Amino acid sequence: MKIVFLPIDNRPVCYQMPKMISEIDTSIDLIIPDINMLGGLKKSADTEALMEWLDNNCKMADAIILSLDTITWGGLIPSRRSNKTLKEISFHINKLKNILKNTEAKIYAFSSIMRISNNNVNEEEKEYWGLYGEKIFKYSYDIHKYGHAETEVPAEIIKDYLETRNRNFELNKTYLNWQKEGIFDTLIFSKDDCAEYGLNIKEAQELEALGGYTKTGADEIPLTLLARALNNINITVFPEFSEPDCKNLISNYEDISIEKSVTGQLELAQCNITKENSLSDIILYVNNFKHHQGEIVMKRATDEYSGMWTEPQKPYIIADVRNANGADNKFIENLFKTGMSKKFYGYAGWNTSANTLGSIICAMKFILHAKQQGCFNANAFKKFIILRLLDDWAYQSNVRQELSCPDIKLLTEKMKDYEKKIKDVQGFAFHAEYYFPWDRLFEVGIELN
Repeated sequence: MKIVFLPIDNRPVCYQMPKMISEIDTSIDLIIPDINMLGGLKKSADTEALMEWLDNNCKMADAIILSLDTITWGGLIPSRRSNKTLKEISFHINKLKNILKNTEAKIYAFSSIMRISNNNVNEEEKEYWGLYGEKIFKYSYDIHKYGHAETEVPAEIIKDYLETRNRNFELNKTYLNWQKEGIFDTLIFSKDDCAEYGLNIKEAQELEALGGYTKTGADEIPLTLLARALNNINITVFPEFSEPDCKNLISNYEDISIEKSVTGQLELAQCNITKENSLSDIILYVNNFKHHQGEIVMKRATDEYSGMWTEPQKPYIIADVRNANGADNKFIENLFKTGMSKKFYGYAGWNTSANTLGSIICAMKFILHAKQQGCFNANAFKKFIILRLLDDWAYQSNVRQELSCPDIKLLTEKMKDYEKKIKDVQGFAFHAEYYFPWDRLFEVGIELN
């Protein structure tokens, strides 16, 4: 099966992870652009080169996973920063439409609803966010909740902000019309960094009223669509929660309960859900939170895992969502004590609950498909497990907290003890090299040999 895959940007979770997951199944040929064509924190993707790449590759594909933000604006971040008008990009998107109309591949596309971050950090936003981010968030919240708002934000900034929002919203309505014309097999509008109210939530509700499908999350959506594209396998999943009485609680950065997040991710990936373990092919074990989700980077603690981990009697995967931005150390300690047999099919615990769930469900589907079809690449599977433990547990939950700035030498030294623990419990020998792809601590790059 040939799958053309256009990522959001060049971060490892967007570029490296889909490649690594697809390599687990040797029957899959993932066609992905050269990483230098994609955007990063401070540069946009080469949209003209990507349009040519898409045109050259889509005719031979069985499926296309398409980030519309990348092909239109140059990436998720440029979609918020670009000053281009809808009229200025009309020729570009009409060219895209013609390319997509001339392929027989199924097209799984996603476009973001512009987020509203609740902080004064302009690293991924327009410059004025550094002074007015929190106030713009409150303005957006109040406008949606009360229908009006007072603000100290200068009028010209509010004007620019609303014009940028409206431009992106109108483009999303254009994409929705394309879906109604039959261009897309699946079209997702992603809701990133959500609150209960806000202009982004209002836009999502309007898109839903027009027949659009919206989903909380962002970076994991291409992975969930990749799982959806693998549609020749029937999988039944039993979700099991470490805190079953708390599955109605809402995760940080999301607007739905953790149970609904699990259900939504599985349904979008075209997996069946059962409430009976005996009827399942695999268990999705969710290490969820009591009272509230922790936030490791922000130093917001939550109750650690307090159960007694017993390995399930059938294949299982683990979604560790007790914290945002990293693993639950107490859970990992229990997991390592018990050991992981051949029934262990993978772990994830990165960033938001949706990010974690989308990535591990995608891996699960590829692993089961590969095993059923006799196309299982054991080495790629081992690399996937090691990388997630190194990133989500060793780095995000521990080493990152000891760094004040990107320092490869110090990072490499501090990771050694964690590497040894992973080698001991997994029994896999490996060599890891580290880098900071966006020259910041938020994400780490890891190359495994």
